Amino acid sequence: MSNKLIRFGVIGTNNITDWFLNGANHVKDFRLTAVYSRTEERAKEFAQKHKAQYTFTNLREMAESDLIDAVYIASPNALHAQQALLFLNNKKHVLCEKAFASNAAEVAKMIEAAKRNNVILMEAMKTTQFPNFKAVKENLHRIGKIRKCFVSNCQYSSRYDKYKEGIVLNAFKPELSNGALMDIGVYCIHPMINLFGKPKAVKANAIMLESGVDGEGSLILRYDDMEAVAIYSKITDSILPSEIQGEDGNILIERINNYEKVKIVFKDSREQDISREQDKDNMCYEIEKFINLIKGSDLEERDHLLQISQWAMEIMDETRKQIGLVFPADIK
Repeated sequence: MSNKLIRFGVIGTNNITDWFLNGANHVKDFRLTAVYSRTEERAKEFAQKHKAQYTFTNLREMAESDLIDAVYIASPNALHAQQALLFLNNKKHVLCEKAFASNAAEVAKMIEAAKRNNVILMEAMKTTQFPNFKAVKENLHRIGKIRKCFVSNCQYSSRYDKYKEGIVLNAFKPELSNGALMDIGVYCIHPMINLFGKPKAVKANAIMLESGVDGEGSLILRYDDMEAVAIYSKITDSILPSEIQGEDGNILIERINNYEKVKIVFKDSREQDISREQDKDNMCYEIEKFINLIKGSDLEERDHLLQISQWAMEIMDETRKQIGLVFPADIK
């Protein structure tokens, strides 16, 4: 397995999949083999663009095929669980876009299927695989006892302009398990859990839109001796950096969704840039991690990452409960 190319299929022929495949060009053991789309025309168009040999319009046929070893899922959130389960139960490795699923119950089923079939399942949370996230993690001890973490991820969505014109696109549809929390807030929650573990309590607020999803929101996560605060939005922008506050100094992070630059500011005002070089096609890091898990059969690391994904979804479930955001997937 160590020298074997991993043959991938992709579900989704959108911009995210384009970015994913741009990142995959930097990963030597990745090979795109198959493309799924609901229409043959779109599948062939996308396959030709990215030099894939095979196309599918039937997901079960793709899952049962011996042409792929793994699949990347970039469909709407509401479809993640059922599609992941189909491939996991056909013993295919699954890299599934964030948000991992619609709710924690679906995530639990996905994790159970991965363990039962002895395959790798991983959430495509790209930021926690970045070199600059690792720089943050490895330098935390230098700022002393952590007391507060503030994370900001507010990006005015171009789709919100359409929404205000009366056109509700996928990003604002509850039936697709979408909204600001699922699309933007997840980038705040994951790194905090990765760094500090599962919080003791959650307090959430949000502004709800007429379509039934949240346009923006905020969270306070309480730990034994610190708190973490997150603000996220699809209807406003923010230029604020994110910050981890320790008793001996602070770590500042520019753009939490890209970790463009990170630095330490010590309490005596000394500053140190701890940024590392990152590829602009930054989805390469999650792909490399996923392939390494497959090749190393690293079930312990798989389970560690899945635990973070489970906790993240439990926090998102609790957030939605507090703000009154219900998805059709919750009441199946």
